Amino acid sequence: MPALSLLLTGCAAGPDYAKPFLEIPDQWIASPTDNKRIQASEKEPAGLAQWWSGFNDPVLSSLISRGIASNLDIATAVQRVRQSRAAASGANSGFWPSLDASASYRKSGTRLPSGSSETPAGATGSVSETRSLYQAGFDASWELDVFGSQRRGAEAAEAELQASQEDLHNALVTLSGDIGMNYINLRGLQEQLRITKENLKIQERSAQITRKRHEAGFASALDTAKAEAQLASTRAQIPSQESDIRKTIYAISLLLGQEPSGLITELEPYKPLPSWPDTIQTGLPSQLLERRPDIRAAEARLHAATARIGAAQADLFPRFFLNGSSGIQAAKLVSWSDSVTRLWSLGPSMSWNIFSGGATRARIEENKAIAEQALIDLRKTILVSLMEVESAWTAFDKEVERSISLSIAQENSHRAVELSEKLYSEGQSDFMTVLDAQRSLYVTEEAYALSRSRTAVHLISLYKALGGGW
Repeated sequence: MPALSLLLTGCAAGPDYAKPFLEIPDQWIASPTDNKRIQASEKEPAGLAQWWSGFNDPVLSSLISRGIASNLDIATAVQRVRQSRAAASGANSGFWPSLDASASYRKSGTRLPSGSSETPAGATGSVSETRSLYQAGFDASWELDVFGSQRRGAEAAEAELQASQEDLHNALVTLSGDIGMNYINLRGLQEQLRITKENLKIQERSAQITRKRHEAGFASALDTAKAEAQLASTRAQIPSQESDIRKTIYAISLLLGQEPSGLITELEPYKPLPSWPDTIQTGLPSQLLERRPDIRAAEARLHAATARIGAAQADLFPRFFLNGSSGIQAAKLVSWSDSVTRLWSLGPSMSWNIFSGGATRARIEENKAIAEQALIDLRKTILVSLMEVESAWTAFDKEVERSISLSIAQENSHRAVELSEKLYSEGQSDFMTVLDAQRSLYVTEEAYALSRSRTAVHLISLYKALGGGW
């Protein structure tokens, strides 16, 4: 029995997979002690799987939920998982014996020439003789996986299944991030359109004052022309802003697997930019290895490539089979039980590809090269992930600082417009002062709205880089 057990289990050819040593920094470049908005600790970041809930926007949460259910890229990734699962199941079937059933009927005849010595006595002319043969049986074969060809193949298939599952998770990360960014851009564009219309009202009021002062002789025609020119220039911004809003809605519709017009009624009405959390938890760089699905997928593909080296090396050794067959044959179907002949066989067999012109060793080298590429891809994926986190972190942090300064500038610009209009109406300043103040207000308000939108987009980029969204 020990010998039989050794024969059945054997040893698997090729290297056993071991996690590679991957050098990861202990801390992020931006020290957590220097930043109160973003904090890093060994504790797993809370809420990262559903980061959008931190924006407290029911519309955003609904869009992401619907996108997960209907996005076409997610549907494709789900089918790839299904495909990989079937492939893994097929690879595992090699551990079991195969059993085939067969049945046949054959009719043969012999024609004896006239005068032949085999012609029955008294027969004249040629003689025809026919025979029927009925056969049925079973053939069984079981490969004893002595050198691990089946085991390495199944191991590779299971690793590919894991990689496809991580690809699905990565698609969820990408989808939630894309919906979130497009939604933030939409609200930012709507905010800019609102600012344009508000400034348009301010400029219309100034133009009306200028016309009245011109009619009364207190203002020149040049002031009136400048006021009308600025008014027309501001009004010209509205069509392009409305176009950008529509295109962004169309992009969100595509992400939800809908026609371009599917979300216009829901999303076109103005809503302010959602707020975001005061502090963001990032975890440590080493946690990316377990959280980011693209890293996990790259490691699973390295595992699969390593297993395929063993599957290729197993072809250098003989393959052992246990074969058996059982069958019956008879000359007449009606007398099957009377004149049946029973056949059976049982015994081992071996096949060994001794010479193949170097094809087997070439496949081994090919799979080794593929494994090396997979290791390089894994290291690159990790470096890219670190870069994405650091870049998004820095962009978010600096944009917050910019927004604070623009907020102060916006308040002062409002005050400047009010003072300039008052002084102009009292005749204490020229109209250029009013125009400059209004122009500065419009630019500052637009920059502030854009900065707040960018801040939220950078935060979503940080969530994506951390592997949030699945």
